[in-house]
Amino acid sequence: MAYKILKIDPYLTPYAQDIELRMDNYNRKRKELLGRKRKLAEFANGHHYFGFHRTRNGWVYREWAPAAEEMYLTGDFNDWNTRSHAMDKLENGVFEIAIKGRNTLTPGQKVQAIVIHQGQELRRIPLYATRVVQDPVTYQWCAELEEPMAAFPWTDSGFRPQDTPLIYECHIGMAQESYKVGSYREFKENILPRVKELGYNTIQIMAIMEHPYYGSFGYQVSNFFAASSRYGSSDDLKDLVNTAHGMDIAVLLDVVHSHAVKNTNEGLNMFDGTEYQFFHSGPKGEHSAWGTKLFNYGKNEVLHFLLSNLKYWMERFHFDGFRFDGVTSMLYLDHGLGSAFSNYDMYFSMNTDVEAVTYLQLANALIHEINPHALTVAEDMSGMPGMCLKIEDGGIGFDYRLSMGVPDLWIKTLKETPDEYWDMNKIWYELIGRRPMEKNIGYCESHDQALVGDKTIMFRLCDAEMYTHMNKFGGSPVIDRGIALHKMIRLLTSSLAGEGYLNFMGNEFGHPEWIDFPREGNGWSYHYCRRQWSLVDNTELRYEELNRFDQMMIRLLKEEKILTETTESRWIHQDDKVLIYNKGNVVFAFNFHPTRSFDGYFIPVKEKGTYGVILSSDDGIFGGFGRVDTKYKYEARETADQRVGFACYLPTRSVLVFKKIG
Repeated sequence: MAYKILKIDPYLTPYAQDIELRMDNYNRKRKELLGRKRKLAEFANGHHYFGFHRTRNGWVYREWAPAAEEMYLTGDFNDWNTRSHAMDKLENGVFEIAIKGRNTLTPGQKVQAIVIHQGQELRRIPLYATRVVQDPVTYQWCAELEEPMAAFPWTDSGFRPQDTPLIYECHIGMAQESYKVGSYREFKENILPRVKELGYNTIQIMAIMEHPYYGSFGYQVSNFFAASSRYGSSDDLKDLVNTAHGMDIAVLLDVVHSHAVKNTNEGLNMFDGTEYQFFHSGPKGEHSAWGTKLFNYGKNEVLHFLLSNLKYWMERFHFDGFRFDGVTSMLYLDHGLGSAFSNYDMYFSMNTDVEAVTYLQLANALIHEINPHALTVAEDMSGMPGMCLKIEDGGIGFDYRLSMGVPDLWIKTLKETPDEYWDMNKIWYELIGRRPMEKNIGYCESHDQALVGDKTIMFRLCDAEMYTHMNKFGGSPVIDRGIALHKMIRLLTSSLAGEGYLNFMGNEFGHPEWIDFPREGNGWSYHYCRRQWSLVDNTELRYEELNRFDQMMIRLLKEEKILTETTESRWIHQDDKVLIYNKGNVVFAFNFHPTRSFDGYFIPVKEKGTYGVILSSDDGIFGGFGRVDTKYKYEARETADQRVGFACYLPTRSVLVFKKIG
């Protein structure tokens, strides 16, 4: 069978057998899991069977631990007696215990599982625990019972994400300015209104799945079904999502199914006493760079666990989709470490983890089966063909992939190339380069560039002068340059680099400092693990100007539907450092030249008529010099050489956006 992917990308023709193998693996595994008629949503119900559930006269607790010889339940309900409540061993490695009496176990009580493996007693946290807490004295983690049947008063019936995602990437704990871990409630009350005012229609929340080390940024998960208790209760998270939906903001979960923390007391690792319960044995199960454990995606019980996990977050918390972390690491047996992916052979070789590919296809099929309007985003830097094509067309089924090469482009350009030598052609083709018919999320920087050891764009542009010259009354050429380029880079990237756009919280106003989580090396300080909103709220500082520009930029993208329009024409003037292009009824004119302003610069357009400026980065309210009369009307006429356009003043380091108004 010839799949559509081969027509979309003819360069894949020599790899038709690899595409066939991809689809055969998917169809075979789906049939193996479901039979002929079942749906994936009916299969992915592990959270409805395992874990703690109410019965008519008490509770039932079930666990999958195939290598365990015995299991017991302990907790403060039985004074932590490790042998008084034995679990029955059923078939297929399942253990079960029925606790009679509705008040024998109560929400808020602490529990642990006791696993006996080869005669050794192992203390474990239940695999499907929905709340996991750390004792403030002993620092030991254990599960805390929640009421599984508690009804939350959802009011988001009928909500659906908008078609063009404008994503505000965020972290609950650092989303406040105090020296502490922020809460779901604080985020709902203080940050959601900012997101709404800026115009973003989607938030992508990091570090929700419980993780024992705060400084891991949530990327070393221990408890996959537990919303992190650092930030509050499960109901608090539901309230956050429900409130966001009421503000017409979709909520994506940054899901980590690429690896898991090594910890045995808190996580999945060696739950039943074996390393191969969830993960590969030996070196194949170890991520050499991350120090974490790697899932065995060929094992049906692992697929059941992970797919159930996705359904759980959608079902219980109403998440609208997922950003899948570490997809490149999943796709390749060497995790893509050091690979340039310079030719197609690297995508279809003995290095490809075909079982991981199948899992990602199953995951996308499940998510869109549960909610056809859900959004899935792949963090993949390899450019795997078909990542964002429909499964039936030979793809993997994601809706978007992150344009991960774009931040690298800007970092490399800012670090290595003086302004007067910027290559306009290279910048252009990096921003527009992506696989045919596959959607991207464009971004110039995310949380990755904000971490200690790296620099945000604004910090890289201005460095120490941000501490001394960001007031509106103390001019600085360094700050003027930084503010001008910050705006230009963001508008150029957002309008060209994808069919969606992403920004990390605070970067929109040029947040001055990096992110550094509390750790031994910094004296466990929260100084750099927060967002300084007071800076942007201070009308005497220039952060406000950048914030206002970001707001107008997002409005432009939405009102003119820029991200759904194709780039119909473009003009690149390398010597002038000028880029001009049309998208729909809008014309963008960028002048990146560091010293030259152009008077009477010709702006080519699609048709004759009257044009007006709808956005100028040089406006004073955006921290510019106000050199352009934005009320002036331009008449586009045909020239002697049969070009259509008009002449305008194009200041140095500025962008003008025009629209036909008559």
